[in-house]
This record gives sequence, C-alpha cells and structure tokens, in this order.
Amino acid sequence: MTVTGPLNLIIIVGSVRDHRFGPTVAEWFIGEAGRHPDFALDVVDLAETALPGVLLADHAAPGEVPGAVGELGRRLADADAFAIVTPEYNRSFPASLKTAIDWYVDEWQAKPVGFVSYGGVSGGLRAVEHLRQVFAELHTVTVRNTVSFHSCRDRFDDRGSPIDAAGCRAAAESLLDQLAWWARTLRDARAERPYAA
Repeated sequence: MTVTGPLNLIIIVGSVRDHRFGPTVAEWFIGEAGRHPDFALDVVDLAETALPGVLLADHAAPGEVPGAVGELGRRLADADAFAIVTPEYNRSFPASLKTAIDWYVDEWQAKPVGFVSYGGVSGGLRAVEHLRQVFAELHTVTVRNTVSFHSCRDRFDDRGSPIDAAGCRAAAESLLDQLAWWARTLRDARAERPYAA
C-alpha cells in the first residue's frame, strides 16, 4: 500500500549542556532538511523538553504518564523518520538523549534514524556507534551515511554556516536521501501490515 503526502521527519537536538554548540549544528541541518522535497519537519530540542529523569515502571497506568512524556510521545508516533543531532560526551552520547529514547518503545519501531554528530577529534562518531546499538534494540533502521563535524567549533563561521559549505551540503543530502528512501518504504510497509516486534 502506497501512502501519499510528505514524510514527517523529527530532528532531535540531543544536548542540554550550558553553552552547547548543538543549536549551531542543528540550525544548519534544519535548513538543509528544509530544502529536501520529501520532508515536513518537526524539531525537538531536549533542552526545551521537560522529560523527567526517573522512568515509570512498565506496569504504570496511562494516567501516571507525565504531560511532557505524553506530548513528545504523540509527536514521535506521528514521525516517519528521525534525525538525531548529537555531541560526543566521554566517548558516548548525552544522558539527556538516552532518557528521551528510553521513555518510548513503539514510537521508534520500524522507522529510520539518521545521525548528525559533532565533537572533537572523533567528530562524535563514537556517540553514533553507541546510538546504533541502542536503536537496533528498538527495532529501528539506522541509515549508513552520517554527517559529522570534527573539531566542530573550527568548522563553522561566525554566521553559523559550515566553512566547507559544499562538502557539508553533499553529506547532508546523502543522509537525507537515504532517510527518505527508508522512511517511504517503511511507512508503506507499516500501512500494509503493522510491525510486530
């Protein structure tokens, strides 16, 4: 069954640290994703999302779910694809991002996830490798291509644009094209037959 209409892409900004560099990277990527003809965008900045750090028990009643959790859950459920903008902290990804992932299960399933990472010498790629393992457990498809910024503060100009604009744009387009292919394929598949984890 073919589903028509734009693909809903949620871009998640994973860092909540004070003086973070994430918004610079995210704003650039949001601009690139906005140019892609297949996507309608929704942006979730975890610094502005009041998710509790203590998770509920598996048997918690629906009325016990905090409002912020329910609101974000509805947005994630409506998504056809996700793009995670993440730094690397101590060779992995931020705890804020793990908390946001762990609040949900079904909302992630049978959907593609792409990664935009930034950091020091590794460009956040070690964080991405850890995220691939986490999302595999949640039955998502992680796309192969990534966008990464090594020594990130040296890679952007004063206006928040990448110094290597052409190379970065090409990397973003490749990632977005892969996300779009998987998002459309999996959306059609979910419409034909609900995914059974």
